[in-house]
Amino acid sequence: MTDLKDKVALVTGASRGIGQAVAVAMAKRGAKVVLSASTLDNLRETEALIKAISGAECVLTKANVSIADEVNEVVKIAIDTYGKVDILVNNAGTTRDNLIALMPEKDWDDVLSTNLKSVFLFTKACTKPMVKQRGGAIVNIASVVGITGNAGQANYAASKAGIIGFTKSVAKELAKRNIRANVIAPGFIRTRMTDQLSSDLQDKVKDQIALKRFGEPTEIAEAAVFLASDAAGYITGQTLVVDGGMVI
Repeated sequence: MTDLKDKVALVTGASRGIGQAVAVAMAKRGAKVVLSASTLDNLRETEALIKAISGAECVLTKANVSIADEVNEVVKIAIDTYGKVDILVNNAGTTRDNLIALMPEKDWDDVLSTNLKSVFLFTKACTKPMVKQRGGAIVNIASVVGITGNAGQANYAASKAGIIGFTKSVAKELAKRNIRANVIAPGFIRTRMTDQLSSDLQDKVKDQIALKRFGEPTEIAEAAVFLASDAAGYITGQTLVVDGGMVI
C-alpha cells in the first residue's frame, strides 16, 4: 500500500464525490488532511469518514476558491496547524452547461473562476511553502472533456483544458525545486450527478466506454494517491486519463 505517512495533503472540493474519496484515501495512507469546501457544514460527512480511520487527522476550512484572500487563509490554516503542505489536490469544480449561443456571460465567468482560477490561486499559495521545504506534489483534477471537448460544455471544457496547460507550465517551473505537478482527467464517474441520469441515458453512455461501466470515485482517488506519493517521483507534467477506455 502506498505510504503517505507524515505528509500533509490539502484537498479542495472535499465535501463529496471525487474530492471526498481523495481525502479519505489519503487519510487511510497516513496523511494529515486539510479539507476545503465552500462551507464547513458541507465537510462534516468527510470529517466523520476520516475520524473513523484509526489515527487519522484532518482540519476543516472554508473558502470561495476564486477569491485570493480566502484561498490564502486556507493555506495559512494548513501551515499553522501542521507546519507544511506536501500535497495539493485541486478538485473544486462546477458546471453551467448550455449551448454557446445561449450561454450567459456569467455562466462562463463562474465556471472559469471556480474550475481554473482556483487552481491558479491554490497553486500560487502553496508554492512558497513547498519551495521552502524543497518538495511537494500537485495533483489537478481535470476531465476528458478538456481533451475531447463536448457540445454544450464550452465553458467547462475550456476550464479543464486550461488546467492541463497550466499544469504543464507549472511542472516546468517548479521541477528544479523538486515539486511535481500532474493532472488526472476522469471520464464518467459515478456521483450524485450521474445517479440522476435516466437508466436509458446511463446505458447509452456506458456503451461508449470500453469497460462498459462508470468509474468509482475511489478509482480516481487511488490515482491521486499514486501521483502524490514518492512512487511517482519521476512523473511530472503528465495527464493521466482515467475513463475506462472511453477515449482511446
